[in-house]
Amino acid sequence: MQSFLIGLGIVVVLVALLYNFLVSRKNQVENIFGSVDTLLKKRFDLIPSLVATVQEAMSHERETLEEITALRSRAMKPDVDPNEMAKLDSKFSSLLGSIMVALEDYPDLKANENTMHLQRSLNEIEEQLSAARRAYNQAVTDYNNAIEMVPTNILANFLNYERKSVFLIDESERKNPNVRELFGRK
Repeated sequence: MQSFLIGLGIVVVLVALLYNFLVSRKNQVENIFGSVDTLLKKRFDLIPSLVATVQEAMSHERETLEEITALRSRAMKPDVDPNEMAKLDSKFSSLLGSIMVALEDYPDLKANENTMHLQRSLNEIEEQLSAARRAYNQAVTDYNNAIEMVPTNILANFLNYERKSVFLIDESERKNPNVRELFGRK
């Protein structure tokens, strides 16, 4: 009887350790996504300033500016799913890159102090986002490994833990953009 209780105690301790391990991995993913989300919101908060600064000079890029504003509105809604946020982020990054390239065509705007400050701020946030995405992807990989590998996969299945998606870029972003085509020029 005593050996049975010792064996049961070992099993209980092992299950508790595995459970705590899985919970820590899940919470790490959520924590790092919170950091990514915070940086995305910070980036989105800069958009009204960017749009206001460049809107007049860039009248023929109005569609791009309107699309950026629409994406910002969708991304700022509460409880945006991480997968949806990743898609919005990808599209937003592409459009933001287009705007930054277009700024090169406007020397007066490029020299404007507000525009230069916005560009520096956005570049800083983009660097922070890149680092946060890498940390998130690593945390997701660790979490996905934990829920798929023996013995933690047994407990993960019992707890209904599901795979999470990493931040990926769209296939279109893997190609070098044709800047002239972005702005309807030949």
